[in-house]
Amino acid sequence: MDKSIFEDKQTEPAPAQLKVALKGSYNLWEDIRTYTLLKYPGGIEEWNYSGEKYGWSFRIKDKKRALVYLLPRDGFFKVAFVFGKKATDSVLASDISYEIRKELETARVYAEGRGIRIEVRDESLADDLKKLVDCKIAF
Repeated sequence: MDKSIFEDKQTEPAPAQLKVALKGSYNLWEDIRTYTLLKYPGGIEEWNYSGEKYGWSFRIKDKKRALVYLLPRDGFFKVAFVFGKKATDSVLASDISYEIRKELETARVYAEGRGIRIEVRDESLADDLKKLVDCKIAF
């Protein structure tokens, strides 16, 4: 099951706990978090408990929508986005890696758009993740 490493409803994850849980990927988490807030200074950071099945997740949002979700796992994390039609078209026309574009292209379409989750264990996708943040903010 794809579940947060933080499961206790009563305890919102603290930065020190997050650093221990993510191990070597913590700096990447911080890089994406910081980049998103730099590009969208009005971003609101919040932890959200989604129930026993999923545990805690983190998101940066504007007043109406989530810009990016960061999902803590054991030693790594996932970055999740939901893209509307214009943002999807922008990503598909970009130079973002083929694997990410293919995943987005084949993602199920919901009323709010297409959602993708990208596993982050090292820096190999850092540039693509920043481009995805840019697309999300632009549309």
